[in-house]
Amino acid sequence: MANYDLNVLLNPNLDQSQIAVEKEYIENAVKNGGGSVANLEEWGNRKLAYSIKKDSQAYFLVYRLDLPEAATNTIQTSLRLRDHVRRVMVVKQRPEWRTKKSA
Repeated sequence: MANYDLNVLLNPNLDQSQIAVEKEYIENAVKNGGGSVANLEEWGNRKLAYSIKKDSQAYFLVYRLDLPEAATNTIQTSLRLRDHVRRVMVVKQRPEWRTKKSA
């Protein structure tokens, strides 16, 4: 299993109960794919660089996942079919992308 970042942009007009339903669906999709959620960061509503479906903001969720490689496409596909999901991006974490600051 590899480490992945899952970035999900949701409709900014959702209330907290609808956001909880979407988060539960995402976690179930990851578990059904054979993975686990290591961390979740909720960034809340943020301004977008360009409008998506006439919304200038989106609700950001950033997940850190441990997933088998074959599950990434199925998770992306199932999330893109949701009505409240605006964008989905899965990125593999690579150690060479992390920079070390020299003292």
